[in-house]
Amino acid sequence: MQAVRVKYRDRQKYICYEGQLTFKSFLDCVAKKFDLPTLDLKVYDESKTEVDEEVFEFLLKKQDIGVVEICLPQDPNLEDSLSSPSCSSFASFSGDNERDSDDTTILQHSPATRQRDEGSHLAQMIEDILKNKPGGERIMNEYARTKSLTDARRRDMVKILVAHMTSEHGTSPSRRVKEDYARGITTLYPYLADPRSKFGYEHYYNAEDGSGYLAWRLKFVQKEASEGKKKTYSQSQTLTGGPKAERDAFRVENWLTTESLCCEAIALMKHTADEATVKEKMKQTFTYRQDMVHDPVKSSELFTAFPRFLDVAGLIDQDFGLMFGDAAATKFLERWPTIYKQKVLEQSRGLTQTADLQDLVQNAECTTDVEHGWDSDMSSILVLVHLLPPSPHGRKRPGKLSARQASDRLVKFIKTGTSIQGHLDDIVESLQPYLLAVGTQKSLIHKYFIVIDKHAIPCKSPDTLACFDELFKAHFVFGTSYNQDLVNVYNFLQTTIFEIDVDTTKVNPRVAELRARILH
Repeated sequence: MQAVRVKYRDRQKYICYEGQLTFKSFLDCVAKKFDLPTLDLKVYDESKTEVDEEVFEFLLKKQDIGVVEICLPQDPNLEDSLSSPSCSSFASFSGDNERDSDDTTILQHSPATRQRDEGSHLAQMIEDILKNKPGGERIMNEYARTKSLTDARRRDMVKILVAHMTSEHGTSPSRRVKEDYARGITTLYPYLADPRSKFGYEHYYNAEDGSGYLAWRLKFVQKEASEGKKKTYSQSQTLTGGPKAERDAFRVENWLTTESLCCEAIALMKHTADEATVKEKMKQTFTYRQDMVHDPVKSSELFTAFPRFLDVAGLIDQDFGLMFGDAAATKFLERWPTIYKQKVLEQSRGLTQTADLQDLVQNAECTTDVEHGWDSDMSSILVLVHLLPPSPHGRKRPGKLSARQASDRLVKFIKTGTSIQGHLDDIVESLQPYLLAVGTQKSLIHKYFIVIDKHAIPCKSPDTLACFDELFKAHFVFGTSYNQDLVNVYNFLQTTIFEIDVDTTKVNPRVAELRARILH
């Protein structure tokens, strides 16, 4: 058995342990033993050099490590305390020399147990903070009642916790402190955790890129504390997953392996009237076509090489199935009407009830034919746009679109008899795919098209959900990025319903928060 003799200020206690003592477990036990409010402690060796986690493990292997000192980083008497020759010290002895003491803590926990104990400690910290701050009880009561927090209560909680964090650790707390607060939130309130992320708390603080609600609030506090000095803050938005990512096919369908064979198949597809032959040859040229999609030069020639996308319905759905398999291809049509539609409508009740949103919700909940506006299914999808509105575009493109304006970038309506080609000719810029709905009114659509690069691709079915499903899949089939004003909506669908590239797609905290609310 090993022992650590710790002295903090004028108090001294023993901590005994078996096995390997980690720097984290040592600090945790010190904080508990001396009733310290934080694990953010400073450790120094006898040469007054600060000891970090890596050096700590090295020092433990030495026979005589000398005297180490434990101090709080904000202690105003830090330098004076370092002058003391025995702020704390380590000692090793065998089990025969073991001492009995009420001030001795024995660590015999497994890593899993230590992790649970640490999580409980952090959850208790968050609970104590909320209990002792104005508005905290309201947050706790709302979660107890609904197992969730509205946007307003979540903002209140973040403000309270960041205020406490900055008072204890300054306006630039360490990464570890911010992670502890984020982890404490989702440990205390598990229904706020994001089941699709690695740790579940990244929407509160993501150490990889410094994003999340806690980090953003800290940035605001730091900006206020800078006495008006402007600070620039950029956040990496590099997305390794999503529709533009290159990937292997889910299954092999007798691919044509040479360019000459593919060119022969392409020539046949351009002239044959047999749709079955077209679909079979499209399967066989799938890898050739995907190489074109991800080639910056050849991608612009895709509809020239494969014009049958424009007159044979169902080819988008077929390619998507080859990429991800039939099980993934059917997830949206299986899950949206049975699970997610109602949950999205329930979440919308916490939003500001504008006239436009009220009309959409009313139509979405309608079980009979809708008289004015979009039908029930399209209305429910547009409610999701209100739940996940566009993010600000930054200084180069100031301001942001409203949810209503963003909806117009998802689906456009034209009356029956209007020229489709005339609509395409009026497009002044190349836009990401959107739906073009043709009908006598928005609630009576006879035909949907997917518009991309001034081409109109007929949807396989007149059903609204099936057409929107095909629109989503078109991004992956043609390797095109999401519309900037709809990226939150598409990322939610991609990671939550289709479950594609969940670990490699960076999502906005709003997306992760809605995911957490709906999946619990």
